[in-house]
Amino acid sequence: MTTFQLLLLIIAGGVFYLFFKQLFSGNHPKRGVDFEAKVADEQIGGINRPDKTFSTPEVQPTRMEQLLQMTDEAVAKEDFEEAKKALGSALIIDENNTEVLQRMGYVYMQTGEYEEAKESYEKLLTLDDTDDMAHVSLANVLHKLGDEEGAEKHHERAIALDPEYPPHHFNYANTLYDLGRKQEALVGYTKAYKLDNTLDEAKKMIKELESNNG
Repeated sequence: MTTFQLLLLIIAGGVFYLFFKQLFSGNHPKRGVDFEAKVADEQIGGINRPDKTFSTPEVQPTRMEQLLQMTDEAVAKEDFEEAKKALGSALIIDENNTEVLQRMGYVYMQTGEYEEAKESYEKLLTLDDTDDMAHVSLANVLHKLGDEEGAEKHHERAIALDPEYPPHHFNYANTLYDLGRKQEALVGYTKAYKLDNTLDEAKKMIKELESNNG
């Protein structure tokens, strides 16, 4: 036996000795013993750790909500053609959506397309005849179209639905003023100003009409 072989034999013997000493000492890890839960319901894998779980996915807006937002942004920029495109797409999704019809009527009013605005507001009222804002909007459209009898009817309906809303009286007074019915207009402006004394335009019209009467 060479010196080198003797050296290998000694090393191998030492390794086996250490291995069996550790094996029979009872100090090696045992299944189910080394892990000790810190709290009674602690679980492996982060099940009860909020910082280890997946985050709640962000709720995405619906296509309708996206189109309404696009409309509002376009209107803010006075890009009414873009607004009409977005609203047209929205009506394909839901032709009876009241928010879409309200916006469509407004946009058509801004572009002078009064017949189209009239159709939007009339459809709104077929869906809900108690919508006072639709009534006053339709009244304004009919006034533009020269249908004064229809305008007066819808102004009065809006006021009947919400008599405490100052703009209803103010808008009706404007229509009456345009028709030359100045005394009736004065009554409307006065009602509006009594309900809201911050309506400077109503105050101005009251002074004008009272001075003319004087």
